[in-house]
Amino acid sequence: MTEEKLQKERERLKEMHRYEEKYYPVTSLIGGIDEAGRGPLCGPVVAACVILPKDAELLYLNDSKKLSEKRRELLFPEIKEKAVSFGVGIVENDVIDEINILNATKLAMKKAIDSMSVRPEQLLIDAVHLDDIDIPQVAIIKGDAASVSIAAASVIAKVTRDHIMLEYDKKYPEYGFAHHKGYGTKAHYEALKKYGLTPIHRKTFLKNLGDH
Repeated sequence: MTEEKLQKERERLKEMHRYEEKYYPVTSLIGGIDEAGRGPLCGPVVAACVILPKDAELLYLNDSKKLSEKRRELLFPEIKEKAVSFGVGIVENDVIDEINILNATKLAMKKAIDSMSVRPEQLLIDAVHLDDIDIPQVAIIKGDAASVSIAAASVIAKVTRDHIMLEYDKKYPEYGFAHHKGYGTKAHYEALKKYGLTPIHRKTFLKNLGDH
């Protein structure tokens, strides 16, 4: 990377620290929270909470949806290594069917917080408000692109979920989970019509299966 490009990237990352900078005078234990897997037809919803040190530099970190798979896989171990603490929460498809996807997402986020070795003192959450939690929180719309902590959590959640779906691909190779990760692609719907539901499909998402 040229010096000029590096300077530009550091400026972009500095801008992504603006929410954290707001709370650093009060605490450095700021947990960014995001999820992956609200939209797919199968598999779990996965949430992550990440506390980064103030001086953490994670070049190219961004909302996981804006990154290539290769970039996410490179950032995944780097975030885990540099984080003060991180946690992951997983809620399976049968629970999603039982309590709905929004409540399952919130449950996954709470599980992520509870699994951390260091408890955050301030939460920055991507567009969700958590009830019954004693930590101050701020919901940030499109937070995964605006906050470095939420962006880090989005990468951890996305890569963790992708790895789970790759394991399911070995178990159910005819569905193509390695490619679409459970999202409602044409190939996925065609496989559903041909082979029916697997135990990992979300029945509440597939009530109108015949419409596709």
